[in-house]
Amino acid sequence: MGVVRHVVCAMSGGVDSSVAALLLKRRGYQVTGVFMKNWDSLDERGVCTSERDCDDAYKVCRALDIPFHQVSYVKEYWHEVFSNLLGEYQKGRTPNPDIICNKHIKFKHFYQYAINNLGADAMATGHYARTSLEDEEVFQQTHTPTPRPLFRDRLEIRNPVRLYQGADRLKDQTFFLSQISQDALRQTIFPLAGLTKDFVKKIAAEAGFHHVLKKKESMGICFIGERHFEDFILEYLEPKPGHFVSIEDGKIMGKHKGWFTFTLGQRARIGGQKDPWFVVDKDITTGEIFVGPTTNHPALLRDTVQTDRFHWITEEPPAELVRTQMMDCHFRFLHQMPLSPCTVTLNLDGSVWITANKPLRALTPGQFAVLYKGDECLGSGKIVRLGPSEHMLQKRHLQLSRNSKNSEQQPESDS
Repeated sequence: MGVVRHVVCAMSGGVDSSVAALLLKRRGYQVTGVFMKNWDSLDERGVCTSERDCDDAYKVCRALDIPFHQVSYVKEYWHEVFSNLLGEYQKGRTPNPDIICNKHIKFKHFYQYAINNLGADAMATGHYARTSLEDEEVFQQTHTPTPRPLFRDRLEIRNPVRLYQGADRLKDQTFFLSQISQDALRQTIFPLAGLTKDFVKKIAAEAGFHHVLKKKESMGICFIGERHFEDFILEYLEPKPGHFVSIEDGKIMGKHKGWFTFTLGQRARIGGQKDPWFVVDKDITTGEIFVGPTTNHPALLRDTVQTDRFHWITEEPPAELVRTQMMDCHFRFLHQMPLSPCTVTLNLDGSVWITANKPLRALTPGQFAVLYKGDECLGSGKIVRLGPSEHMLQKRHLQLSRNSKNSEQQPESDS
């Protein structure tokens, strides 16, 4: 009789992780379910569902007759995710806590807990994604404890594990996994890789997991849930009132409580204004939020962004990009936006410039630009700089035209 492999499955109390645990058990693995508590409900007002989620996860584990554990990463979440989120908002950016949470909590602290504390051969999650490894290949990966050696094994570099989109392209979650480490990916199984959401729900219904099927899709800030964003964020950041200013004529349109409560492209609800206005830019030095009168105002349209040092899933940039410093691929900066064709330029500091084939709406500092080549997710980088908007280019073109006409109309001086 062969060795029974031990897999630790992250349990959220939702349908996806519940079915992931079920499928792992059906494959004959020794499965342990673990619920992560990452937000302390005693710290703030409002409804927190973590206790109910934990109870739902426990009920699934009991139905599957597998061990159940609960682990707290409240302190780690605060220092490595939420503090980062607040800092980004104070800089005028719009962060993505889900990507940061996966990087630091699920695929670092939880991964190390599963392998080191529970002695797992692999960890699993309910993400809709897949890797280049079959399950048995995952079990053959060896965990390298930190600190790592200065240089990696050369064979490991030549054979990195790759991250691919799941079969259900509408639910594909590689976007949220685009910052995870190669080490964690090597020892992770995604049981839902080849399934659609509808089929997962069917499996859950047949297994009698009705209590998780009734729940709504989890939304809002990772592990914190749905909140009224402005009220929630103002519990942690001091209000910084300022003005809404028209991008077209500089007219003051109204007042706001803080630039960090708005993101580019968002509708600005301005008191006394009947027509909709949309956030097109922010100036954190003056506290002004610039607004435009249409949802696709030229001030919201850009085709170029620069990221910080890019995180490559395979740890090295694609050979084509290294060789020529440029590469054609696709990218997105919001989870469910269509993939956009683009050209990537690699900089000496490891950052990249991304130029879309056509202007895109509301490219936003703080968001992550995630690159794809075919169905492979290459990794991501945080957007730290924007190229000029169509509005800026139009103004520049108009100014140059005026300067040209003025120079032509000036009389020639007598010699």
